[in-house]
Amino acid sequence: MPKRRRLLWYLYPSYLLIILLSLVSTAWFASDWLYDVYVEKMISDLSARASLVGTCLARDPSPDQRPEIDAIVKKLGASTATRFTIVLPSGEVFADSEVDPSILPSHAERPEIIAALKGETARSVRRSYTVKTDMLYVAVLVKRNEEVVAVARAAIPVSDLTEILRPVLLNIALAGLLIAAFAGLASLLVSRPLIRTIREMKEGAQRFAAGDLFYRMDGGSYEETGALAEAMNRMAERFHVRLAAVTSQRDELEAVLRGMVEAVLVVDEHETIVRLNRSAETLFRVDAKAVRGRRLLEAIRNNDLRRFIRKVLDSETPIEESLTLPGEPELLLQAKGSFMKDGSGRPTGAVVVLNDMTRLRALEKIRKDFVANVSHELKTPVTSIKGFLETLNEGAIEDPENARRFLDIVIKQADRLGMIIEDLLSLSRIEQEAEKGSISLEPGSLAQVFEAVSKTCRDRAVEKEISLEWNCDADLIAMINPTLLEQALVNLIDNAVKYSEPGKSVTMSAELVDGEIVILVRDQGFGIPREHLNRVFERFYRLDKGRSREVGGTGLGLAIVKHIVNAHNGKILVESVVGRGSTFSIRLPAI
Repeated sequence: MPKRRRLLWYLYPSYLLIILLSLVSTAWFASDWLYDVYVEKMISDLSARASLVGTCLARDPSPDQRPEIDAIVKKLGASTATRFTIVLPSGEVFADSEVDPSILPSHAERPEIIAALKGETARSVRRSYTVKTDMLYVAVLVKRNEEVVAVARAAIPVSDLTEILRPVLLNIALAGLLIAAFAGLASLLVSRPLIRTIREMKEGAQRFAAGDLFYRMDGGSYEETGALAEAMNRMAERFHVRLAAVTSQRDELEAVLRGMVEAVLVVDEHETIVRLNRSAETLFRVDAKAVRGRRLLEAIRNNDLRRFIRKVLDSETPIEESLTLPGEPELLLQAKGSFMKDGSGRPTGAVVVLNDMTRLRALEKIRKDFVANVSHELKTPVTSIKGFLETLNEGAIEDPENARRFLDIVIKQADRLGMIIEDLLSLSRIEQEAEKGSISLEPGSLAQVFEAVSKTCRDRAVEKEISLEWNCDADLIAMINPTLLEQALVNLIDNAVKYSEPGKSVTMSAELVDGEIVILVRDQGFGIPREHLNRVFERFYRLDKGRSREVGGTGLGLAIVKHIVNAHNGKILVESVVGRGSTFSIRLPAI
């Protein structure tokens, strides 16, 4: 920002400059006028001198008259301080007062000679090729018996004119300087009171700007500054009232925006970011202060969002549509945009509200999958039970061998139905207790839990010829619910045994790593394809539905495990390689 100067040094120099320009202009035009007047007088004088020289030619000039006439011309030139030249119509120099005419070139091309021979005004100011100085030339025709016999030319140096006029111009300049000094002093005295009043008003305006809206200006003795001071005092009073209202509204708006879960983005008509709330900062991973005032595509590189905002700016009605935000994971946004305009109807920008629908859509998909899966899981045993009972009712009961086989199938399907219902009730109970915070956690030995799990699952592992091993320090303690943690580990071991081939091994281990207790359950089973890893903890989700039903799973075991781990304020992860086995890791907070 350039350095500012006091108003006095704007007004006073401007007054002085105007005076000086006026005086200089007047002096310039006066000197120019004097110069023109003097030149005209000199031209008239030179014309008379040239005519006088022309009288030297009593008849047509002849070579034998040349020395005599040249001598007369030189004598006249010396006595009048004027250069005289007699030029024949052919351009030949017949006589000259300064040099020998025989050495002079033809003057046929000289402007004043050409003009004189044409009968025009024969005058010119130019540099002399002979005497090497600027000269004023005047030429007249010399006639004898109405016949042109020669051209007589008179000339003086232009510098002589300047020397004559210099004293006059110096007197004009001196008078102008005296007038300028007097006028400058007068303007300084006149401007100082006004400057003082304006300075006082400036100090008052600075107090207004600093927030002192109760200060009042005086305005001095000038009518204009007094009216200005009264207007500024009224402005400060009204501004105080409006500022209080605007501040209150701004605080309310900021509180609303901060408390909104939805992301709010405001841009102007040029797609420049005006405002972001905290949710928008989190959603787009930007800093509101850093991106405010930048173009949308510079701060948030999303063509779908830019296209949507452009559509909102081009429409006067609210617009709503779905957008995707690339990333890991990809987000699904529900965007609502409204066009903004000022009181005169001029467009000022757009406000966009963005709802993150990713989790809601995922939950909706899980809900639909759950309903479909639970319906299928319940329908299968019910259909099987109903079918075999109808077969028995239609006469198969009379066949003891088939009747017993059918009844065994019915009992097996009923048991499976009971297992599904029991797991559903268990899952529901764990969810409800976790939400209420009624699941009690207490310091417990993980080694004791591992030992109980090993005893529960050993028979099934031995039956399938799978070795079950565990490793845990006896003094490793965590905040746990022993019954629920045991249930979770039993489910994991049971799955590992089910989906492993005979001769393989399943291991459990626990250790303290970076402030967390990490429980690992490893198997050497079939493994889980990568595309299924993020869904194995969903209810009734099965990789291979046929194989799952063969081994007797309900599809709820891993969902129960996840909810039990969540109830322990932990998290569960899975890593797997197809054909080499899987590793489930439970991470619990250390005490």
